Amino acid sequence: MKIKFDSTVLIVREFDIMKDFYLNILQQEVEHDFGNCISLKCGITIWQLKEEYPIVKKLGSTHRKEGNQNLEMCFTTERIDEVSQRLSQIKIRYLHRMEEETWGQKTIRFFDPENNLIQVGESIPAFVKRLFNSGMSIEEVASKTGVESGKVKDIVQNK
Repeated sequence: MKIKFDSTVLIVREFDIMKDFYLNILQQEVEHDFGNCISLKCGITIWQLKEEYPIVKKLGSTHRKEGNQNLEMCFTTERIDEVSQRLSQIKIRYLHRMEEETWGQKTIRFFDPENNLIQVGESIPAFVKRLFNSGMSIEEVASKTGVESGKVKDIVQNK
């Protein structure tokens, strides 16, 4: 028997606000739209439950206004500075603004409108190139990032 992962489901209270946030702020695309449930191409599903659904009957309210404290949804970008600038223009609650992780990746962490933790970070190629272009050798980049030196070489040579 084979079981395939399908998606992460965000059970939301304010469907239209959450849909707008993921489509317009995080620039995700809809794969399927079922009215009160949309599947995004990235693998996230946003779902506003109805009282007659079995999950609601079994759990009662499945939405928590404090958000999910054990989940971080991670997105990557080649242009972290542009994302940071765009986020600074909207009302958003940050866990932290742009910081550099110990392995060299720049990240921003903030909460969506229903308090789920979001991370936007540089893609591996983006931060490997940035570190290399700052004067670090291939070996120094590999040591700092944990990315194998052959892969660092491929990235910086655009292979």
